[in-house]
Formats: sequence, structure tokens, C-alpha cells
Amino acid sequence: MTTSAMPDSVAQILRPQSVLFGLALFFSILLLAGCNRQPAEKPLNYSKTPSVSSLPVYRFAVHPLHNPAKLAEAYQPLIEYINIRIPEAHIELEASRDYQAYEEKFRSGGPEFLLPNPWQTIEAMKSGYQVIAMAGDAEDFKGIFIARRDSSIKKPADLKGKIVSYPSHTALAACIMPQFFLHQHGINVNRDITNNYVGSQESSIMNVYLGQSAVGVTWPVPWRLFQKDHPKEAAQLHLLWETPHLLNNSVMVRNTVPSAISQKVRTLLLELSQSAEGRTILGNMATTQFHAADNTSYQKIRDYVAAFEKQVRPVQKK
Repeated sequence: MTTSAMPDSVAQILRPQSVLFGLALFFSILLLAGCNRQPAEKPLNYSKTPSVSSLPVYRFAVHPLHNPAKLAEAYQPLIEYINIRIPEAHIELEASRDYQAYEEKFRSGGPEFLLPNPWQTIEAMKSGYQVIAMAGDAEDFKGIFIARRDSSIKKPADLKGKIVSYPSHTALAACIMPQFFLHQHGINVNRDITNNYVGSQESSIMNVYLGQSAVGVTWPVPWRLFQKDHPKEAAQLHLLWETPHLLNNSVMVRNTVPSAISQKVRTLLLELSQSAEGRTILGNMATTQFHAADNTSYQKIRDYVAAFEKQVRPVQKK
């Protein structure tokens, strides 16, 4: 049968234009069917605690023990531990570029929680902060002098005319106590040596390694971490002298924080050493445990600083 002999309806279907029209119609029907299909439901995420955006946020500012990256590595596990156990609040770790920036923060009443050195502790009390714990053993809070193993420095008198590096002029263990030590051993720290304030504990140590200072001053926690993180460089250094110890760093809370929150944080800190998880966190910070303490515990620091300022220099630069 030829096309001309076909019924008009059949011939119409077989024309190329009609075939294309039919295909278009077919796919249009499929598309409409797809549009009417209900999308798959997205799974819901459930949480045992409210979202962070709905919680009060409290900042926990640690003084510049380390550079910001190292500080986060050491202290973020503690912050996460606290947040899990206090679901009604959210605490964030805050670092500072140097001691002076940190001190400006607490003087303006910024962070809700602090971990300051003992001199900063008595200063922060003036801005409405209260001590809730001591961070570490008192016996661990002392100044230490680091020198290269090939150094000719043997006694304090050998430092005359030399450069000594410190993290900051307000660092108690890593500056004030060592300068008092040198003063008591016959060195006039304002005239006999050059004091180089380099910004961080690690920088103070590295200045010695690089030969930019004859002696670098720090305290046991950063020195232990430096030995762990930089064993090759640490092998070329040694501990020269150490000062007597004082009280360790404190943990403080601003008086605007609800007492229920500050009490829970205090309890968690004091109980940290009683569990394997807590001891791991403490080890990460190179700290043995937190101890009970309050404002009156730091009166000894007031007396020490008063004696230092009378005999050596003002703590704060004029």
C-alpha cells in the first residue's frame, strides 16, 4: 500500500512533523508527571541540647601562654568538655595576640571567664572578676632561665652587658620573678642587662636558640611543651637557673555571670583530675589539676608585687 492509498488519519501520523509533535507531547506528559511527584522528605536532625544560637555565650580568655594556634590545641578540649556538661550555656575559647591585648580585654570587662597569670589576677579583681580556682600546682609556678648548651653563661654576673628575652614585662613567672631573682643576685636589671620583651613564651625560648639573646626566660609549662614539640631545637638548650615558686595561674569569672553557671564550671574544673578523660585534657594543657582558690588566696601575690615594685621597677610601664 502506498502512502497515497492510506487513510488520511494514518498518513497524517506518519508525516515527519506529526512524529515530532507526538514525541514532544509524550515527553511533556512525562515532565508533568515528574512535577507532580512529591519530593523526598529531608531527614530531621535531633539534638539533646538547644542550638548554639539560642544559648547564652560566654567567652573563656586564656592569657598568652602560647601562640593562638597552640593555645587552641591545648585548651579547646577543655572547652568542649565543659560545653557538653553545661547544655544551658555555650563557652567559646578566646586567644589574644599578646599580654597587653589580653589585659585590655579584662580591664574593659570583656570575657566572662579568664585564665590569667597571678599578677593579672589581682588586676582583674579591680574590674569585677572573682577567683574560682587555681590552674595547676603552686610548685610549678616559677621562672626558669634557658641558655644554649654552648653558652659561656654560668652565673648571674655573667649576664652583665648581655640580652635577656621575656614574653612580656607583665609576665609574673616569666619576667617579674626572674628579674627579682637577678636583682637579688646583684644584677641591676634596669642598667646591667638589655631586656627584650618578645611577645610570647615560645618566642622567648626561640630567641635563645637563634642566638638573639644570651638567656631566655619562661616557666615550666611552656618549656615542657617546647621540648615536646621541638625536640631537635630543645636538645641544644638547657635549664640554667630557676626561681622559688609562687601561686599558679587562676581561673576567674566576671560578676555578671549567673552563679549557677560559674559554680558548675568551678566544679567541673576541680573534678577534672578524677577521670581518665579529664586527666587526658589536663595532660594536653601540661597541667596536673585545678585547685580550690578564691580572691584571698592571691594576697601573697599582692605582697610579692609590692616588694618587687619597691626594689626593682614598676610592673606597668608608665
